[in-house]
Amino acid sequence: MGNSQTASVGLSNAAVNQIQDIISHNCVVIFSKTTCPYCKMAKDLFEGLEVSYTAMELDENTNGRQFQDVLEQMTGSRTVPRVFINGTCVGGATDTQKLHEEGKLLPLIHQCKMKANY
Repeated sequence: MGNSQTASVGLSNAAVNQIQDIISHNCVVIFSKTTCPYCKMAKDLFEGLEVSYTAMELDENTNGRQFQDVLEQMTGSRTVPRVFINGTCVGGATDTQKLHEEGKLLPLIHQCKMKANY
């Protein structure tokens, strides 16, 4: 029984490292599922703003379930989408939409792009 626990811990560590790597190398990351309407809403928002993003489709990834578990530990929520800008989780689709409506979304993105250019 101890072996299966070790294996799941190892997979979780690998998932944590992979998620952190993706987040640290991309200004905008959306952890998503292809069938989720809120995920589509978040992607449509960035596409409408002509902002490139990296989408990680959890339902198409063999480690998607572990990624979702790790995202829950990192962000306090298991729901998708989980939107990260400049390495920080800004929440889900409605949170991201609200940031945009408040005029706070694009400055966050520009901050990240400026940092990436250094």
